[in-house]
Amino acid sequence: MRLLLVKTSSMGDLVHNMPMIADIRQRFPDAVIDWVVEESFVEIARMNTEVARIIPVNMRRWKRNLGSCQSWREFSAFRRALESERYDAVLDTQGLLKSALISRWSRSPSHGQDRRTAREAVAGWLYTHPHDIPRNLHAVTRNRLLAAHALGYALPDTPPRYDLQLPPATLPFTPPAPYAVLLHGTARAAKLWPVEHWIAFCRELAQTHPAILLPWGNEEEHSRAQEIAAAVPDCQVLPRMTLTQLAHLLQGAGIVIGLDTGLMHLAVGLGKPVLAIFCDTEIWQAGTCPPAGAYALTVGGKGVVPTVEEAVAGLNQVLA
Repeated sequence: MRLLLVKTSSMGDLVHNMPMIADIRQRFPDAVIDWVVEESFVEIARMNTEVARIIPVNMRRWKRNLGSCQSWREFSAFRRALESERYDAVLDTQGLLKSALISRWSRSPSHGQDRRTAREAVAGWLYTHPHDIPRNLHAVTRNRLLAAHALGYALPDTPPRYDLQLPPATLPFTPPAPYAVLLHGTARAAKLWPVEHWIAFCRELAQTHPAILLPWGNEEEHSRAQEIAAAVPDCQVLPRMTLTQLAHLLQGAGIVIGLDTGLMHLAVGLGKPVLAIFCDTEIWQAGTCPPAGAYALTVGGKGVVPTVEEAVAGLNQVLA
């Protein structure tokens, strides 16, 4: 059996796709699994060694540069890569028009959420086999359920398995031990936690973890990290790192505290103790979903900004 997965972004969504791969491998040990992924997240897909071939895509850049010959060459190469295999099934867990089009371009039987449950209803019309995947389920469960429906097995009642294996990487510094990682950045402003909350929280965290490391990915996050570190001597602003380096940093942490961000979900998938602070996301939809033997907790929720006291109480629960 040869399968194609279509889940192009974002980082957290890719991590949430990993348990589905473990389910498939459990039931079809000889299955060959390929995956279409945005170029910027290829490193994340490579962390699952069950994936045979990764097909990079960059629809956003190609759309921005429709008049560019280079864009059309890249798009043509992508289509050739997509059509070079015939798949027994294409599993699109993204549920967007762009992902549904990619599924169609594969010229293989495609499975996705139907028009009532897809994120974009039009996507449901494009699949060969649309499925009713209720929206009121956690993202991990929705992905696992789609694969179960598409391939004809019962949804497992076991905890998710992420099966992440990190490729070798050298960090640009030697981290102190033990250390905590603070993931203070996220893609949308509504998901951010106030800087003054972070500062007060870090003063409490420093009592158990005197080394608090602050990674960053852009200048806004760099400035925020410097502001937190200026107020809390135990905090250290890190140099900029690749996704693989950041994954190694998370793997070595004693605890990870983060907002609703891809790196936080990656830490959960790695089985680390995690405290997630949600300010604009439903917990039932994308809260921490740890593998067996790991512990992670989410505080806050959609339109709920947790207090420092609530976050500290959550921290103590995770540490216990």
